[in-house]
Amino acid sequence: MKRIISFLIVLTMVSALSLSLASCGKEEESTIETRATYTRDLEGTVLNVYNWAEYISDGSEDSLDVNAEFEKLTGIKVNYSMYESNEVMYSKLKSGSVSYDVIIPSDYMIERLKNENMLKEVDFSKITNYDLIDSRYKGLYYDPDQKYSAAYNVGYLGLIYNPTMVDETPDSWGIMWNEKYKDQVLNIDNPRDGFLIAQVMAGVDVNSENTADWDKAGELLRTLDKNIQGYVMDQVFNKMEQGNAAIAPYYAGDFLTMKEENEDLEMVYPKEGTNIFVDAVCIPDTAKNYEAALMYMNFLLEPEIALANAEYIRYASPNTSVLTNPDYSLADNEYLYPKNIDEIKSFYYHDLSPETLKYYEELWQKIKSE
Repeated sequence: MKRIISFLIVLTMVSALSLSLASCGKEEESTIETRATYTRDLEGTVLNVYNWAEYISDGSEDSLDVNAEFEKLTGIKVNYSMYESNEVMYSKLKSGSVSYDVIIPSDYMIERLKNENMLKEVDFSKITNYDLIDSRYKGLYYDPDQKYSAAYNVGYLGLIYNPTMVDETPDSWGIMWNEKYKDQVLNIDNPRDGFLIAQVMAGVDVNSENTADWDKAGELLRTLDKNIQGYVMDQVFNKMEQGNAAIAPYYAGDFLTMKEENEDLEMVYPKEGTNIFVDAVCIPDTAKNYEAALMYMNFLLEPEIALANAEYIRYASPNTSVLTNPDYSLADNEYLYPKNIDEIKSFYYHDLSPETLKYYEELWQKIKSE
């Protein structure tokens, strides 16, 4: 009898739990106001997205959870993965071991992927929000016929410094070589950006295919080594925020995060020139859920979604609806949108030959290890 009663109790509990789960599992509707129309025709399918870390508004710190809103709106499950560099993403795609439906690479990597037939053409008739992208970021060198990408973020490499540790107001990358700042200078642990600093100082083309040009920049980097405290990527945040280093090249959007923690920090765009980059949404050739990828691309361009991403990521937005939105807190930010933007000397990185890529990557590693 006890077993029957126990069974009935368990059965009642399971039934109650099932009802509770059913109630909790009820489809929650998205509250996003959209320009485009989204269907649930692909409900239950999976969309594999591969993006940079910390590169989408994810619901943390009271931000909007972009992927969750897309799931509510379409019923499509977003399987979201992150990478730390364009090269890591490229290697993963090239290996063929995984399949992604959406990626967000940088301009020069888009050029490489396009040249190697690793991207699908985008059906822009279904990207109805594409008219919101500023014309300055359409038809650029990496996608001149505008077939493969939609701009997502724009940024510059800047020179960050701590005025409490640096005597002058720098306007040149040359301050990194100043002996006064021995062991107080960080260099970015990214060969393309690291070489750019020496290339523009030496007057060398940042997209040169001539190994002698890379050697010239390499020799200049070797003379910088005596001042270098370390090569960093994400470690730059703690070091600059805590005042453990005086000078570091890094990206303007990330500088804003550092400045929040240490208001003394400042940033300039050096007179010799710097890198301007555009990261854009693309669909790999191996994508298995193409229609869902188009829907997701269009969704990322929605005014409310683009605004949430711009506020969270804190890079410059190529979406005109963001810049005209009165709620956009960074619209007047002088670091993201400098008033003298047309005066800043800037260079896009282009895809280089495999031989040149191999040459400068090996040279970079050699310089770091010396």
